[in-house]
Amino acid sequence: MSPAELLVLDDIDSTNAEARRQAEAGHTGPIWIAARRQSSGRGRRGRSWSSQTGNLAATYLCVTHAPPAEAAQTGFIAALAVADLLDHYVPPACVTIKWPNDVLVEGRKISGILVESGPAPSGGLWLAVGIGINLAHAPDDVERPATSVAQHLAEGIMRTPTLEEVLPVLAEAWAGWTTRREALGFGVIRDAWTRRAHGLNAGAVARLGHETVEGVAEGLADDGALRLRLADGSLRLISAGDVFFGESA
Repeated sequence: MSPAELLVLDDIDSTNAEARRQAEAGHTGPIWIAARRQSSGRGRRGRSWSSQTGNLAATYLCVTHAPPAEAAQTGFIAALAVADLLDHYVPPACVTIKWPNDVLVEGRKISGILVESGPAPSGGLWLAVGIGINLAHAPDDVERPATSVAQHLAEGIMRTPTLEEVLPVLAEAWAGWTTRREALGFGVIRDAWTRRAHGLNAGAVARLGHETVEGVAEGLADDGALRLRLADGSLRLISAGDVFFGESA
C-alpha cells in the first residue's frame, strides 16, 4: 500500500465534493483532502454536516477494483481509524461505534463518515470516504446529541489537537486497518468493530423509510449488514437505514 498524499485546504464547500472533482478529472490517489473549514459538508442520508473552524473535515480518495459491496465496507475501516485516533486524546473506554460507522464518546456523536463512489476514468471505482470529527466544537442537535474532543480531553492532555496534528495520526491508523483487511479479510475488521460496538445484544429499532422494524442487535453479517433478531425469532439483515439503540430506540 503506497503512502497517501496529504492536502490541507483553508476553505472549501466539501472535501467529498473536492474528492469527486479530482476523481472525475482522473486523480487516482491515494490522497487525503482536508479543510480547515467547509461550508457545505454533507452526512449520511442527505443530512448536512456542520464543520466549524477547529474541527476536522477530511476525505480519503483512492481508486479500487473491488466489487462495490466490498468497497462500501471501507466505512468500517474509517470508523476504526477514527476510534484509534480518539484514543490518543480522550479516555479510550468512552469511545464506541454505532452501526454502521458513527463514532461516539460517552454515547454522544463525535464523528460521522460518508462513503461515496463512482466510475473512475481509468477504470474501476473512485472511492471517497469523508470523515468529520468534532475536535473543538460540537453542533447543537436535540435529536442527535453531539460532543467534541475538547469536552473530553484525557488526563495530561492540556489543549485540543489541531487538524495538522490529527490528520497524520488518522492516516496512519487508516493504513494499518487497510493492511490488516487486505491480509486477513473483512473478518478482522468485523471483530475489531464488534469490540467497539455501541448497543449490541440489546433492543434496537431500524427505520428503513418504508417500514420500521424492532429486534435485538446481534452484530455484523459477513458483508457488514446489521443482524437484527426479530421478536418472532427470524433474522433481518439491515444494510441501510437509521438504527436507534437502547433508550433512544
